[in-house]
Amino acid sequence: MKLKEFLHYTYIFPVLAVIYYFSGLMGGGVVYDVIAGILLTGSVLSAVHHAEVVAHKVGEPFGTIILALCITIIEVALIISLMVAGGDDAITLARDTVFAAVMIILNGIIGICILIGGVKYYEQFFARTSATTYLVSIVSILILTLVLPNFTSSVNGPFYNKAQLIFVSIACLVIYGVFLMVQTVRHRNYFIITDEDSDSHYIPTKFATAISFAFLVICLVIVVLMAKGLSGTIEDMVRSVGAPKSLVGVIIAAVVLLPECVAAIRAARNNQIQSSLNLALGSALASIGLTIPAVSVVCIMYDIPFVLGLDKKDIILLSLSVFIVMLSLSRGKTNILYGTVLLVNLAAYIFTVIVP
Repeated sequence: MKLKEFLHYTYIFPVLAVIYYFSGLMGGGVVYDVIAGILLTGSVLSAVHHAEVVAHKVGEPFGTIILALCITIIEVALIISLMVAGGDDAITLARDTVFAAVMIILNGIIGICILIGGVKYYEQFFARTSATTYLVSIVSILILTLVLPNFTSSVNGPFYNKAQLIFVSIACLVIYGVFLMVQTVRHRNYFIITDEDSDSHYIPTKFATAISFAFLVICLVIVVLMAKGLSGTIEDMVRSVGAPKSLVGVIIAAVVLLPECVAAIRAARNNQIQSSLNLALGSALASIGLTIPAVSVVCIMYDIPFVLGLDKKDIILLSLSVFIVMLSLSRGKTNILYGTVLLVNLAAYIFTVIVP
């Protein structure tokens, strides 16, 4: 790599963000928070770039797995740090953030990718077996984690007791672990379409890959730290407009998923809808399959109350989203109608969060 390549924004933003965070200027006022938000966004976009460099080196579907796992690490770190610091006021934060992430991915990211691909290419094709494999795993974990707690009787309310929480956490890890084996070893061909237009001929050097991996870690860490630092500002903003506290979870999820969204949209514009679906559905599966067990461990260790079950309105919206996604991905090809309907579902979800 040449020295001038390090002057690219994907190297400058993370370094500036680290310097700004440790300077102690965050929280000093609106202007300082705006600067922090700009650096945070630049770091997120930098993470996308470096994750894609690593992905080019390791190939598919490992590349999309790396980005999905990175996004999940950010989400878990944010949720746990805010729950430990927030006490009883944060008992619904994990549920709200995971639910928001799933709704944004299933309706927003997939909807935008399908719509953009449909406008540009009319129809895009993908492997139906991959979508089915993702959705079987996602639906099972969604029901176990966000719906079933409302119908258990060991504890009053939408809670699991300790034994139930341990069982569900193990179940999530088993499903996700077997899915990874299927995706990377046993049925890897399900998740790859070889005739997609691709720039896979570009293979970075080992040194470039190592540098990108190091900067990817830096980006992820600084995104977590800065998002946590801005959480108070986000909560104040939500309170100032009179919106429910659950909107905080939506905002956190949107920030966390920004790298995934940018990468998926870029793939859809390049007629790589299979990669878009791998990114989106893989991130949804990792989000619920890994976040819930990780948060459960922390809550059990620190004896933090942990609300999981959704209310009736959210269960209806979740069921609608899953049903529409299953129908949209059942034929192995897309069109603009599917994308439009999914985006309308997302709008309905956000609207009912602000106006319950």
